[in-house]
Amino acid sequence: MGHITTFTKLHIDPLNPSIDDICLYDIAHSLSLLTRATGHFPQFYSVAQHCLNCAKEAEARGYSKRVILACLLHDGAESYLNDVTRSVKSLIPLYEEIENKFLNLIYTKFLGSHITEEEEQLVKEIDDTILFYEFRHYMDEDIKEEAPLLLSKPVFRYQIFEDVEDEYKEKAKELIFSIMK
Repeated sequence: MGHITTFTKLHIDPLNPSIDDICLYDIAHSLSLLTRATGHFPQFYSVAQHCLNCAKEAEARGYSKRVILACLLHDGAESYLNDVTRSVKSLIPLYEEIENKFLNLIYTKFLGSHITEEEEQLVKEIDDTILFYEFRHYMDEDIKEEAPLLLSKPVFRYQIFEDVEDEYKEKAKELIFSIMK
């Protein structure tokens, strides 16, 4: 068995995914069930919740719909590969290569192209900001000396995965529609 079977029953070769393999419902479902911090937070908090918080922060900062959608999708590859913490991910170059291949397909399918370097930097900044506040909230730990600017009000509480999945899908559809029109 050299493939991944997704929620929608697609069979994907992880080394050779195609744009037709990428499905918003698979991403939303999987990310709503994947936990952040490899399960070390004291309560369940999903990757989908993190992505929604990132998108809301991008919106609060007045960023473009493309950047907001990129923030929502930035961990989409994890729906096919699972989440690996940053400190470990950097030690596994093949994983990073496969993850980037999936992420490029996700961005191309839903944004029409890969994100620019400038957009990528904005997404990374927001991702790091939300990460900082997740650790402050859940672990009572500041992972940087100075707290980054936060304009939104992230939701850091347990949410039923079906509700998060639905919110993720609705937000994605709204943004995709606004970008593609």
